[in-house]
Amino acid sequence: MTAAPKTQLAAVGAVAPVPVSTVGGSAGDPLPRRKLIFAIVSMGLFMSSVDQTIVATGLPAIQRELHAQINWSGWTITIYALGQVLAMPMAGKISDMYGRRKVFLISAAVFTVASLCCGLSHNIYELVGLRLVQALGGGAFMPSATGIVSDHFGRERDRALGMFTSILPIGGIVGPILGGVFVAVWSWRGIFLVNVPIGIVLIVLAAVFLPAGATRSTGRIDAYGIGLLGVVILAAMFGITYLGSGEIPLYDPVFLGSEAVAVAAAWLFVRHTKRHASPFIPYRLLRGRGFGVMNVINLLYGAAALGFGALVPLYAEQRYGMQPLASGILLTARAVGMISVAGVAVLTLRRTGYRFPMVVGFLVLAAGLIAMATTPHLSTYAWLAIAAGVTGCGMGLAVPASNNASLQLAPDQVAAIAGLRGMFRQSGSIIAVSVTTAILARSGDPGIAQAHVFIGFAVVLLAALPLVFTVPDHRGSW
Repeated sequence: MTAAPKTQLAAVGAVAPVPVSTVGGSAGDPLPRRKLIFAIVSMGLFMSSVDQTIVATGLPAIQRELHAQINWSGWTITIYALGQVLAMPMAGKISDMYGRRKVFLISAAVFTVASLCCGLSHNIYELVGLRLVQALGGGAFMPSATGIVSDHFGRERDRALGMFTSILPIGGIVGPILGGVFVAVWSWRGIFLVNVPIGIVLIVLAAVFLPAGATRSTGRIDAYGIGLLGVVILAAMFGITYLGSGEIPLYDPVFLGSEAVAVAAAWLFVRHTKRHASPFIPYRLLRGRGFGVMNVINLLYGAAALGFGALVPLYAEQRYGMQPLASGILLTARAVGMISVAGVAVLTLRRTGYRFPMVVGFLVLAAGLIAMATTPHLSTYAWLAIAAGVTGCGMGLAVPASNNASLQLAPDQVAAIAGLRGMFRQSGSIIAVSVTTAILARSGDPGIAQAHVFIGFAVVLLAALPLVFTVPDHRGSW
């Protein structure tokens, strides 16, 4: 197996292949057994990825039925992203210490029970809290699934892990459509309740067919560091959301106090990372050569691209009065655009290097955002679908290059870099959705206000372009 395919597979994925142990291994497992193992863990990943996008379609219905302001309804999206940010590093280390199968089963049980409770929620605060629990279960799927597949595919593990990259965008395609169908023919509660029978089947299959595997000691979990990061994001989110509740001024003590807590927790987090022997995030990955720039780029990209994606159905429904199913399909157009371009972008990386596709991708994504915000020049639906597809093409161009631009900085720490990249992108998405929903809550015309926000996202991407030219580039053979 040559090195090039491994690099390419890592390029497109949300999570890159991690260094693994073959203890408990599996290189000799028969092919049908390995296929069954892969199918079971893929089922868990698919459930988790669908729930990243399915709620966006039902957001207006949730807001109406639970009598919630849009700024608090938006937490159903942002809290899920936060839960995954916190769960992934913890689950990875716990699965090494106590066994991948055990963590996978617990993840499936937590996700299924939380989904049931979400579907039975009586108010927005219950739903937000339960979404956090659901995200902890969903976020733990990826590390444990990666470990299970790595342990049981031997030298073929790079291909198996690379196939994970197709599951996430497929979930992004299916999620909005399912959400639209449930809202149209039943209720937003079906978005969550559908996970219950699937989750039960997954738990039974995993308990019967997944091997126990081996455990290994990997040291202690940096719970303090993870907790500080959670406080940073939660306090900042709460302050921004509170600001969107009515005519609250910027000097309100609750808002200022929340942001002060976030700043203090951020300072403690950086201080802890510099001093801890085995921190949640190694300090050199935060500010080392090239990493500081890439972290900022990933944060801005997460705000503009991932945050935008979560808000598209809401925009289509509020500005143009589209039905939930039609508005959800707009996200499908974006996912199709991304998938259609990403493969070609990966194959040309050796010739183009990293900077060129990132610059072109950001420009295309910004053009799609501006088109989405402007007055339609065709039928409304066709125009929005084309604009969403253009944004997907921009993402497909930029993501493989930005993924590899980070990985080349420390090839020996692929797993840590993949987690760090996801953390900054999800954090950007959390900030974008929180700020946008706060703006919409204070706006007299939420549809037009969101159009202005999309233009602001485009400006953010254009502002990131000078940073791209400082990224260490790489061409030629890898």
